[in-house]
Amino acid sequence: MLLTELDGLLTGVLVSPELVRPAEWLPIVWGSEENGRPVFDDPVDMQWFTDAIMARYNEIVRDLRRGKPKPIFDVDERNGDVLWELWMDGFAAAMALRPESWAAVADSGDEDAVTAFSRLSLLIAIARDESALDTMEINAINDRAPVDIAVNVLQLHAWRLRGGVTPAASRTAHPAKVGRNEPCPCGSEKKFKRCCG
Repeated sequence: MLLTELDGLLTGVLVSPELVRPAEWLPIVWGSEENGRPVFDDPVDMQWFTDAIMARYNEIVRDLRRGKPKPIFDVDERNGDVLWELWMDGFAAAMALRPESWAAVADSGDEDAVTAFSRLSLLIAIARDESALDTMEINAINDRAPVDIAVNVLQLHAWRLRGGVTPAASRTAHPAKVGRNEPCPCGSEKKFKRCCG
């Protein structure tokens, strides 16, 4: 998974209407569905890579809390175009982990959340060449897509903070408060403060 796709995946996981644990999304990053773990020659390399991923995860959490998301987009060096489509591929992969919960966002009745979900879904369709829009409409959307992505991600994050979690998510919420020095409930075998905390 490319860095820009990873960034979209992590953001999608964090604004998901239902909790998605690292044990569920890390296999997507590794590209491994057998045991959910990558093959590294040295376990130190695996630990370093996992730590780097979780560091970015925590940066995104911090940026969302501050209301200033900073998506990582590739840029075409030939013409300076922002290549936001790969980021949307990662975000779509996160949405695919909880399709029922995301569908519930569209039916939530919260105008901001519904609009944000619709716009991000449209960007996914454009990125996959599945949109029914004409070329002029797509070009207009393409020009403002990087800004729209940040705005709509913030809307979904705000909705989630307001308690806009789907009923399925409330059933799978954290069972109890986890102490900073206790093992992380995601199953990473790290202390909570060094992982999802």
